[in-house]
Amino acid sequence: MYSKFYASQAVELEVPQRPYPISDYLRQPQQVVRALGDSSQVEPIGKDVYRLKMKPLKFFMLQIEPIVDLKIWAQQDGTLCLRSIDCQLRGIDLKNHFQLQVSGYTTPCTKNGQTYLSGGAELGLKMYLPPPISFFPKATIQSAGNSLLKSILLRMKQSMMHKLIANYSNWAIDRDQELAAA
Repeated sequence: MYSKFYASQAVELEVPQRPYPISDYLRQPQQVVRALGDSSQVEPIGKDVYRLKMKPLKFFMLQIEPIVDLKIWAQQDGTLCLRSIDCQLRGIDLKNHFQLQVSGYTTPCTKNGQTYLSGGAELGLKMYLPPPISFFPKATIQSAGNSLLKSILLRMKQSMMHKLIANYSNWAIDRDQELAAA
């Protein structure tokens, strides 16, 4: 039995004032990727493509570890975009029996003189559910799957937004020091 699950999450985050606009920082995906996770979870695998190894998840009786290849790029206006281009699920043999799609964006905007990051992310999963999970009531499976995806996105949002602002602040300080030393 195939099941589809979906979750989305909106983001609006106040950005601290720094001497360099956050749009300059967002135009450097190699900097921003540090906010996705620690160095053991994220590795560069191509131009603006990174492999994200997520922490293991439990779904009913299944223990799975999603591994997602993400393309991260910046648009001219400073909007940062990401999209999954490949994925694997470790811990369960579902070759060609699942599809995971991640997409998101964040863009800087100004309201009353204050800069904010505004955006959102979507996470979709289509996967084959083996017995005995496939015998559970469809509504139970759907609810549990959507809740799991929602909790993943919420954790990612909280972690990334905290790390993104901290990394942006450090980047601005480092940039100031580099210019002062030059």
